[in-house]
Amino acid sequence: MSDSDNPVNVYETTKAAIGYIPRQMAPQSLYEALGFRCGLEVHQQLKTEKKLFCRCPARQYQDGEAYDAQLVRHMRPTLSELGEYDGTALMEFKTKKNIIYRIKGETACTYDIDDTPPFVINRDALAIATEIALLLGSQLVGELHIARKQYLDGSIPTGFQRTAIVGIDGEIQLTNKIVRIIQLSIEEDSCREVSDIGHERTYSTDRLGMPLIETVTYPDLLTPDEAAEAAQQIRYLNRSTGHVRVGIGAGREDVNVSIEGGTRVEIKGVQHIRWIPELTHNEAFRQKALLAIRSQLKTNVSDPASWTLTAVALDPKAYAIAAAEERDPEALVAMNLPGFAGILSFFTSPNRCFADELADRVKVIACIEKPNLAHCEELHSKLDEQAWNRIRAALSSSDADAQIIVWGPRRDMAMAIETVEERCKMAFEGVPNETRKALVDGTTLFERVLPGADRMYPDTDSAPIPIDESDIEEIRAALPKSISDCISQMLEWHIPADCQPFILKRALFPLLAKLIIEQGIDPIFAGTLLGHSLRAACGDRPGDGQWILSLVAEIRRRNLNVELIKTLLPIASVHPQAIVDDLLHQIGYAPYSEREILDQIPLLLAAFSQRRRRNPAHAQRNWVMGRLRPQALGNMSLAALAHRVEEGGVR
Repeated sequence: MSDSDNPVNVYETTKAAIGYIPRQMAPQSLYEALGFRCGLEVHQQLKTEKKLFCRCPARQYQDGEAYDAQLVRHMRPTLSELGEYDGTALMEFKTKKNIIYRIKGETACTYDIDDTPPFVINRDALAIATEIALLLGSQLVGELHIARKQYLDGSIPTGFQRTAIVGIDGEIQLTNKIVRIIQLSIEEDSCREVSDIGHERTYSTDRLGMPLIETVTYPDLLTPDEAAEAAQQIRYLNRSTGHVRVGIGAGREDVNVSIEGGTRVEIKGVQHIRWIPELTHNEAFRQKALLAIRSQLKTNVSDPASWTLTAVALDPKAYAIAAAEERDPEALVAMNLPGFAGILSFFTSPNRCFADELADRVKVIACIEKPNLAHCEELHSKLDEQAWNRIRAALSSSDADAQIIVWGPRRDMAMAIETVEERCKMAFEGVPNETRKALVDGTTLFERVLPGADRMYPDTDSAPIPIDESDIEEIRAALPKSISDCISQMLEWHIPADCQPFILKRALFPLLAKLIIEQGIDPIFAGTLLGHSLRAACGDRPGDGQWILSLVAEIRRRNLNVELIKTLLPIASVHPQAIVDDLLHQIGYAPYSEREILDQIPLLLAAFSQRRRRNPAHAQRNWVMGRLRPQALGNMSLAALAHRVEEGGVR
């Protein structure tokens, strides 16, 4: 094998050829050159007592093994009114999946399994959606029309999601630009996936039907960092209402990415905004790599339209494949890919190459769990060269061809061959439309074919709902400050920059304003109280923090120094109903006058000088402050005390 044929060299050479560099090193000009475009679909659960179209409680149970019944269904495609099949429906039908629903009696009813028509829409949820639409500056619809949106992966037992547009247009303000909003919709959430192994996909119905809003942006985001900032701004806006759920799964982003010459690819269900920059960066380069593969294949293959692979069955016992032996595969099939030499090890994403595109689809469509595939260009081959030579001979391969083998249940081999051939033919076209699953390392996996544009149609079970203008005006009158106004106000108050994201993310701006305006707390102190002390005490789940107001008011009523609140906060956060006397007792507070504290400074300074003559001044100050701090807490300002220590005590 020559150096140019070495898979490691091919991977690294193609990685360099498409100009891949890590995101942290990428200048904005790189994304301009790629023609990078991104749009978001931000989903956010609403905080209501009941689900959207039934009266079941809108809450989740955490134990996926605790359920009262199971229901099994199968996907079967049907012709549309135009006599066509949806591509996603056909793909799901090929998988021959058993869709299993685990049902908990307290969180589900017959509506969830499509045995009862929908109830009237949850008005509380609609009011929250209206409030958020107004905050986006959207034009509200005069009449709500409920539609059905096809959901063909089985995550909704009906095969569709009920959804309705609440507002159109609108905008959010980023640091350096405005991003346009296409629409905000209200809809029911889907089931929560428990597992997807082989031909069985299992869902829990606890999340099904929970009220959800979807905020859709135009593809105005021109860098990965802009995409993350936009998602963050929408999250801040949603949470500013205090009417949305928080925690894992309560907010999810679908991220749509394309580059010049590529096509829209949807990265589905991104649960952490911090993942977005890496995911979108790598997807942009994956598309660039697929376009480069297309160019190479058109050079290698004179007639792409007539391209086809050849396949032969092999005796599994004759080929020792370590990865396959663990499952003792029933069948082993070798395939020859004409003109694909050097393509299988072609870089697509960090630690991934084109062969992974094939393996992903074999897993999803043929339902053969990974590892399911080996190829002749692997960096660490599962077969020795002698075995590959036997396979090449059996397939009558030429030097311009590539070979793969797939193993698994015999019944799935025909679909595996069809799937590999279909994906290879797509390679001649460039970037296929598809939905991909986000991975923690910033790369993605194939999840399903992207649904068609005609996936929505009217819900004949639901009548239009007129929107009362007086209801809108009542909601408008109680709107919270816009996120832009909150940020401007915090800048005016000089709130430290590292405190602002936590305050916005946890909807604590109203609390911050009350501390500053109603309680007269210094703005910087109030900002660090919430952004540093409260976060350290409560992590990312501080609640609304209203108990802090009562605590501050009581400390001020007693004429104690407000700095004491930071010492009390860790205890008070665990016991927010505790009385102040108990809290003071736990930290060992005792009352001292300023004179009693300051009179000790000269004596302590002298004691330090006698014991440590050569220590610098700041060590002397810190030593004295360490001894006086317990007495000063709540009795005088620590900053004032430090200043008097530096002056040498009482003058």
